[in-house]
Amino acid sequence: MTNVGDNAPNFTLKDQDLNEVSLENFKGKKVLLAFYPFAFSPVCSDELACFKNDLSQFRQKGVEVVGISIDSHWTQKAFANSLGIEYPLLSDFDKHISKKYGVLRQEGFSNRAYFIINEHGKITFKHVMENPATKLDDDGLFEALK
Repeated sequence: MTNVGDNAPNFTLKDQDLNEVSLENFKGKKVLLAFYPFAFSPVCSDELACFKNDLSQFRQKGVEVVGISIDSHWTQKAFANSLGIEYPLLSDFDKHISKKYGVLRQEGFSNRAYFIINEHGKITFKHVMENPATKLDDDGLFEALK
C-alpha cells in the first residue's frame, strides 16, 4: 500500500494507442494518477469527461493526467474515442499496478482513487473512494495542488 510521502511505485503499462507509458516518463512533472473501476460505467464516464474538460487547468498547474483501470487496452481505446480523451488511459489488465498502489478491491477491480505525484516521484496526495459509485470533484484535486 502506498501513502503520502512514499516514492510512487514505478510502472510501465500500455495506453489506448498501445504506447508503453512509464511513470518515469513524467520525471520533473506532476502527475495525477486516476484509478477508476470500469470504462463505460456512468460514474467513470462522467469522471473522465470532467478530467478532459478541465485538462487545460490541470496542465496550467503543471499536472499531467493519467487514467488507469483493469480494462483491456482495446476497451481503453473505445472509451477514449467515445469521450474524445487525449490523455493516456492505461490498461492494468493483470492488476499488478492496482495491487502495488493498494487500490485493488476484493471484487477484482480497482477502487476509484487519486494519487498526485510531485516532480520528484513522491506521493503528495492520496484519496481513495470506498464507494465506487462516488467521485471527488476536480475542485478537490485543484485544492490539493495548491
